[in-house]
Amino acid sequence: MTKPLVVHDPVHKTIILSELEQLLIGTPQLQRLRGIQQLGLADVVFPGANHSRFEHSLGTMHTASLLGRSVGLDNEDIMKLRLAGLLHDVGHSAFSHAVESVLKRDPAIQPKMCENCFVDHEAFTKYIISEVIPEDNIIARYVRDELGYDPFEFFNEVSKIATGDLSIEKPYLSQLMSGDIDADRIDFLLRDSYHTGVSLGLIDVDQIMQSLCIVNDNVVFGSPGSGSFDEELTLAAAESMLIARSHHYTAIIHHPRTQAVRVMLLYALEMTLQQQKELFGDEAVGTMVADFFTTYNDADLLNFINAKGGEVARGLLQDIRDGQIYVPVARSNQKTLSPGTRMALSTIARSGKATRMFEKELEKRLGDVLVDLSIATGVPKSARVMVGGSENFFYDESALANGLVRAISRQMSLTVFTHPDVAITSELSSAQVVMHNIVDDLSPKLLRFIREEQYLPIEGLILLLYAIHEMFEEVHDGFVSIPRIRNITWLYKKVAFFKEDIRLKYLFDYEFHTRYGFLYSNKVYEDIQLLVAMGVVDEDLRYFEKDGRFRQRYEYVLTDAGVQYAADLVDPYQRDYKIITSDLTMNKHSIPRDIVTMPLARFQSDREKRTSGAKK
Repeated sequence: MTKPLVVHDPVHKTIILSELEQLLIGTPQLQRLRGIQQLGLADVVFPGANHSRFEHSLGTMHTASLLGRSVGLDNEDIMKLRLAGLLHDVGHSAFSHAVESVLKRDPAIQPKMCENCFVDHEAFTKYIISEVIPEDNIIARYVRDELGYDPFEFFNEVSKIATGDLSIEKPYLSQLMSGDIDADRIDFLLRDSYHTGVSLGLIDVDQIMQSLCIVNDNVVFGSPGSGSFDEELTLAAAESMLIARSHHYTAIIHHPRTQAVRVMLLYALEMTLQQQKELFGDEAVGTMVADFFTTYNDADLLNFINAKGGEVARGLLQDIRDGQIYVPVARSNQKTLSPGTRMALSTIARSGKATRMFEKELEKRLGDVLVDLSIATGVPKSARVMVGGSENFFYDESALANGLVRAISRQMSLTVFTHPDVAITSELSSAQVVMHNIVDDLSPKLLRFIREEQYLPIEGLILLLYAIHEMFEEVHDGFVSIPRIRNITWLYKKVAFFKEDIRLKYLFDYEFHTRYGFLYSNKVYEDIQLLVAMGVVDEDLRYFEKDGRFRQRYEYVLTDAGVQYAADLVDPYQRDYKIITSDLTMNKHSIPRDIVTMPLARFQSDREKRTSGAKK
């Protein structure tokens, strides 16, 4: 029997590897991760950020075992959790997320494996763990002889835990590995902070571990018998994770220089792949792209571009090597864009194909530039806490957490980059104005294009809120009375109801579950938070007393900008809007709402500003 292997880690200090874990580390799939940097080319900005996905995988494995022991899992479950942590990144591509976006921007080159198109690293991860790893004879024999499992069945379960699949018998294992506050996030926040030198805030890992428990097969923070002080500590520990996560996006991921080097690499790769498509066709290029996720490391990808790319692509790589990183000549974020433009860009950014079209059109109109439209993803949406002896959503119990979710949801940047030599002669102010004018002209056209290709459920939500607004809005003597929805669970039920209508099922294409004892949709919650973050919807905090405790709830009302945005949606969705309105009219008295009255000028306070801005 092989002796345990001790690894010295800068973040967790000592990590001990079992015999099976050592066998897995010896596979090409794990060794490949040594050559893939966790933060891509971010070391251009943060010189110490050259840590690899290999060391992050070791750290995630270690953190997963700590979380598993903190909730009292048995040794078998902890073993599976550790393996899931060790293997959770085996499907990441070289240069990670910078390359993954290629698949979403050009669906024609999505690799087809096992009769399915692979569109993200999770798909590759699940495939490698469940199909490739069990083919290793030594590993398969160990799992069969020492553990008593069929290797394929064993690693199929591990693959689901590693990718957050909740369909397994013990869904809390997947939540510990890939939830709102999980082993993966804890390690990469600690590790990225350590290597970049950026302080993301104190993550109270010990308190997080002490707070975790399993209730009804779900991971929950706190315990039924906790006192009020313990509850406060639990909330503070969980809040520390969200603070660090928000800062991580702002300080590292959305740093303009990090964005610049990422977009330079992306454009060099896209130009190279386009040349290969012209020579060999989409299917052949799809096979090449699959190699990025299964066999290539970062150096291999750079060699691929150098060997097969054209002069411009190779020039971009040479600029990166020489430190000639493109500089921003125009940049807009959520604070400098109108709510309608923010909402449009947010929708475009969630369609890889539309994003690519948008960026290319901006480049064509602006000249010798590269464009990057980026948004934050992975909004926390399912963490549960025990407060006052009952289980509730973390974001309903913590106003700080709710604000941080909104802060993450609204993070967006639209940046125009150019070569430093060209930037010397560029006028930042004029480029900014030109960009805004082009964006205002281009966004509606691209939204129409997206709607022609697919339904947009978030626009179904907007239409639902607008239909309620139109039903109850009254204007009289300079005042306006508007409805405020006071029960978000009613929105879940109504969306689920419309989803069952054959005429509306695509417009309200959301997945629901009842794991918390009631109808809930992670995606509906995420989209509502997005509407709030974009300024289309206002979210009001209200306190109410229940069982001797004051609790908080959130109520929703369309802003004036939201009303204007929604009004423009009615025409492309005429048939759907009539069905929605008809149902709401018949059930008018069951809509849980308050009527808010305010001066009309206050409600429309920014309309003149938006209108004048659009005319420039």
